[in-house]
Amino acid sequence: MKTDSRFIYVHDPMCSWCWGHRPVWRLFEAELAKRVPVEYRVGGLAPDSDEPMPVAQQEAIRGYWQEIHSLLGVPFNFDFWTLNTPRRSTYPACRAVLAARWQQAERPMIDAIQEGYYLRALNPSDVSTLVQLAEEIGLDARKFTDDLVSAALNKAFEQEIDFARRLPIQGFPSMVLVHEQTAYEISLDYKDYRGALRQVDSILGLPEVTI
Repeated sequence: MKTDSRFIYVHDPMCSWCWGHRPVWRLFEAELAKRVPVEYRVGGLAPDSDEPMPVAQQEAIRGYWQEIHSLLGVPFNFDFWTLNTPRRSTYPACRAVLAARWQQAERPMIDAIQEGYYLRALNPSDVSTLVQLAEEIGLDARKFTDDLVSAALNKAFEQEIDFARRLPIQGFPSMVLVHEQTAYEISLDYKDYRGALRQVDSILGLPEVTI
């Protein structure tokens, strides 16, 4: 493993294209872990808001879900749009990922938020939903709740957003390989990770492996 290098996956836990990429990403991540340490960083799609999402925006996002399902076959529970009052607010979910990271449970929390949102029709813009999910994955709920609204966590979140925006990315999800102090944007294919893996191996100077 190249310990002087790292691979950064930039995402938002409420990003529908991140959900669509998850099956391929998991396969890719398993290969990457043999080569470089893998880190997750939240980019933050939409700031805090208590305002209901406009109907036109709801229809647009529901259309993205349909497009992703048709293109990639990943499931969506469209009951979300009738069971909830959607808000264009993903920052709470991003903070929840950081709060879980502080309890060594970042990836379980990402999975819980995505599955809660896309499969169970829960609303991760609501703090009550995030606390419920934290309890379900076995976190210390009191610590999680306190951290979620703390100034320290919000500062860490702002710093993470700033870091993500300085990377060579085009949106979410995005992938970056940092090698010898240079950040390389890695191409992303929602159906096949092999091209990205070849790109990583080329940058790292590793022999190409047939998969």
